[in-house]
Amino acid sequence: MDEVLLTKEGLQKMEADLEHLKTVKRREVAERIKAARAQGDLLENSEYDDAKNEQAQLEARIVNLERLLRKARLVSDEEVDPDRVHIGSQVEVRDLDRDEVHTYTIVGSNEADPFEGRISYQSPVGKALFGRAVGDELDIQTPGGLLRYQILSINRPSSET
Repeated sequence: MDEVLLTKEGLQKMEADLEHLKTVKRREVAERIKAARAQGDLLENSEYDDAKNEQAQLEARIVNLERLLRKARLVSDEEVDPDRVHIGSQVEVRDLDRDEVHTYTIVGSNEADPFEGRISYQSPVGKALFGRAVGDELDIQTPGGLLRYQILSINRPSSET
């Protein structure tokens, strides 16, 4: 797997999620397992089975987050051409077929939330926008069909400290 590009906000969120899983959630699951064990026969104890399954899913999620963080690279404002779409860019585009304007923030895949306008640089639209400039027109093949966009503006929100 290649490096994982993240915004500062995305990196902080992933680190906080990992910390929460390793401390709070691990403790909660361990308590559920302990309580289920106290009920006796483990062979027919669905609560024990559920708790063990939750533990396995939790540990898999922790391993995945740790792997992503090892490959993470924080994209700094200094390395980004402000005239080109990059991680952290807010991009305003016009849908040339529907004459609608959309605003997207380009983020890492773990930060994506399409309902909030946060799209991954690895998504079809994110890939097509990445590295492009104001005025560029794009034909983007998506699972939902062809989109024709023109980039109207590119902004870099000020970094939080």
